Amino acid sequence: MDGDATDSGETTGAGSGPEPGPEHDAVDTGTAHSARIDDYVIGGKDHFPADREAGDAMVREWPALPVHMRANRDFMNRAVRHLAREAGIRQFLDIGSGIPTSPDLHEITQAAAPDARVVYVDNDPLVLDLSRDLMSGTPEGRTAYLRADMRDPAGILAAPELRTALDPGLPVALTVIAIVHFLLDEHDAVGIVRRLLDPLPPGSHLAMSIGTADFAPEEVGRVARAYAARGMPMRLRTRAEAAEFFTGLDLVDPGIVQVHRWRPDGAGTEVVRDADIAMYGAVAHKH
Repeated sequence: MDGDATDSGETTGAGSGPEPGPEHDAVDTGTAHSARIDDYVIGGKDHFPADREAGDAMVREWPALPVHMRANRDFMNRAVRHLAREAGIRQFLDIGSGIPTSPDLHEITQAAAPDARVVYVDNDPLVLDLSRDLMSGTPEGRTAYLRADMRDPAGILAAPELRTALDPGLPVALTVIAIVHFLLDEHDAVGIVRRLLDPLPPGSHLAMSIGTADFAPEEVGRVARAYAARGMPMRLRTRAEAAEFFTGLDLVDPGIVQVHRWRPDGAGTEVVRDADIAMYGAVAHKH
């Protein structure tokens, strides 16, 4: 599946894993991590042997997994570009940002609007280390990183890094890409997203991709079991369950669709089948 990832930052070379830094003391490199699995499957450099073993096992279960992960990343790029160019959003709060890649969210937004401000949120210390290069965006804009857990919305919204970087009176795009399938029923994923969105002013937007087994249930089910066996249980959602995240919001056309069908721009070279995609995507506007 996905955890919003691929490569960037200083590394020691393809597949060798990141150079240990001060934050790496808290990183369990012997246990696979969803963001590093994604990084490996898509062809990044920031992963360790446990992540490669897990990625290889998952691709054996579902050979379309790399196609699915790239399609999710492409959806994020298109959604963010729409928000910056067409919706006029200048502030972005990215939850579960994962290992940075290029173009990353701040690069897309600041290419469209140099004064855009972006706050990345993730709870992985490795991501903090690799995100140092992200701290310098355009001179007109701002890029910040907050280490926090999305299961603590109040803590995120009260964090000094966020309050310094974003203007609370202006609309914000809340992006929650390929992460809520790691929230189980007891976590109340819909409630978490709502608690992040509700304090944002009118004109804000929500962009999400949401894991599903609707299109390849057997294959995706095997991948989910492989994640669960490595301590990463999943809660995959139907389209109706995905729609619950957008209750009370105005969906942007084409609504809730598989990520490769959300405003395709013809930039990709892959022929993507519906059965290769296990993620719904949507963008919605808050009154």
